[in-house]
Parts: sequence; C-alpha cells; structure tokens
Amino acid sequence: VQLQASGGGLAQAGGSLRLSCVVSGFTLDRYAIGWFRQAPGREREGVSCITGSGASTYYADSVKGRFTISRDIAKNTMYLQMNSLKAEDTAVYYCAAALSVGINYSDLGLREEYDYWGQGTQVTVSS
Repeated sequence: VQLQASGGGLAQAGGSLRLSCVVSGFTLDRYAIGWFRQAPGREREGVSCITGSGASTYYADSVKGRFTISRDIAKNTMYLQMNSLKAEDTAVYYCAAALSVGINYSDLGLREEYDYWGQGTQVTVSS
C-alpha cells in the first residue's frame, strides 16, 4: 500500500491550489480516504475525508465552502481543491487511508481511524 501526495507549494491569500494523492495497493471505492494537515506546533487534524462509496464526506469547519475533496477511481487518485486560501491554511498536508477497519461516519475526520499515510506536501499561504 502506498499513497503519494503532491501539489503543494506557495500561494497568495485568496489563491488556489490543488493537491493530488495517487494510491496503489488498494482501490479508492472500497475504503475511506482523506486529507489531514499539521501546522508547526499543532496536532495533525482532519481536513476533508470521503467514504469508499463516496456517499459521505467530512470537512473541517475551517475549510467548509473553500475546499472540495474528489476522487478519480480509474486513476487511483484523490484530490483536494483548495480555494480562497488563508494564511492559517499553511501546513504540511498528508493523505491517508483507512484499510483495516470500517469507519463510522461520525469518525470520518479522526486521524486515529487511518492506518496508512503518505508523505506530506507543504502548503504555504502568504498574506
């Protein structure tokens, strides 16, 4: 199982970035997968996650209306479209998958539920 995140970089406040996470060893339509972020001195937090069926999604309150999670099953790729970026979005972003157990919808954004992680990609937003 591998997850490879990319697409981070430097953006101005109000700008946009799109993160990608290419996965291998499993299929996106069977397991929950999501994006997490960790800013310096802070705990890793859930940003946006989606169930294997795609029927349910989670968004942190701080990104609702600005970020959109999506998947391309055929390409084994998950995306995070980030619009209206703010300085407080600056963090290392990680993609993760929950392969070992099923996740209740109420736990979709909890990092403890995810057991496979990709390397991070840095997102820096200048104000």
